[in-house]
Amino acid sequence: MVAGIPIGLSTASVWPQTASSGFSLAAELGYDGVEVMVWADPLSQNVGALRRQSRRHNVPIMAIHAPCLLITQRIWSPDPEVRLRKSVEAAQELDARTVVVHPPFRWQRRYADSFADLVAELEEHSGVAVAVENMFPVQRLGQTVSAFRPSIDPTDVGHANYTLDLSHTAAARADALELAKRMGEGLRHLHLADGTGLPRDEHLVPGRGDQPCAEVCEALVRDGFTGQVVLEINTRRARTSAERVRDLAEALLFARLHLDQEGHVGR
Repeated sequence: MVAGIPIGLSTASVWPQTASSGFSLAAELGYDGVEVMVWADPLSQNVGALRRQSRRHNVPIMAIHAPCLLITQRIWSPDPEVRLRKSVEAAQELDARTVVVHPPFRWQRRYADSFADLVAELEEHSGVAVAVENMFPVQRLGQTVSAFRPSIDPTDVGHANYTLDLSHTAAARADALELAKRMGEGLRHLHLADGTGLPRDEHLVPGRGDQPCAEVCEALVRDGFTGQVVLEINTRRARTSAERVRDLAEALLFARLHLDQEGHVGR
C-alpha cells in the first residue's frame, strides 16, 4: 500500500465480470485494496471465499457494500436490518474498516424508523464505520421523486459516518463540495466517479463528466482525510478486456494525481 489516502477498486466496477476479476485487476493495476459489492455474484456473499481471494492476490478488503440495491433485496435475508447486520459481521471477519449502506427505501417503514439507532448501535459494538451514502431522485411521470426515507441526503438525519458518491451528486444535481462540507469530519468514504447531470447513475471515469472530482480529492488531502477513496465506475460497455483495463487504470491515475500521490504514478 502506498503512503497517503488508500485507493480501492469497487468490485462493481468490473461487472458483468465477477468479484474474482475485481481482485485480480486491483492487484494487476496497483490498487490498494477492494470494496466488495455484495450482490448476485455468489463469491461476493461468501466470507470464506472472499478471504481466500484477498490472500491469493494480496489485496486487502477495505470495505463491504451492503446489499441494499433493488436487485439485492433478498440476498442474505429479505429483512434489510438482517442484511446490514450481516454486512457488518462480514466486515469484522475480513478486517474491513467500513460498511457502505444506502438510506432506507420509503416503503421500508419499520427499518427507516429505527435506521439511525441501528447504525449507531452497530458502530458502537463492532468498531466498523457504517458510512451512509448520499443518493439521487428518479424521474416518474415527469416529476422528480425520492425513493428514500427521509431523503436522498443522509445529513438530513445525521450519522457519525458518511459515504460521498460523486455519480449520485451528479444525478441529483447537488453541489458535491457543499455536501462534503456538511458531512464534515463524518466523511469517511468517497466513491470517486463522475456524471454529466443526467437523471441516472452514470458512474463515469472521473474527469469525463462535470463533477468537481479533482477539487473534492484535493480538499480531502488538504483537510487531512483519514478515510478511504474507492473507484466505483461503470465498465459494462467495455468492448474488450483491454478497454476495461484502460478505464480502470485511467481512474486510478486520476485518483493518484489529485490525492497528491504523483510519485506513484506509472508504477
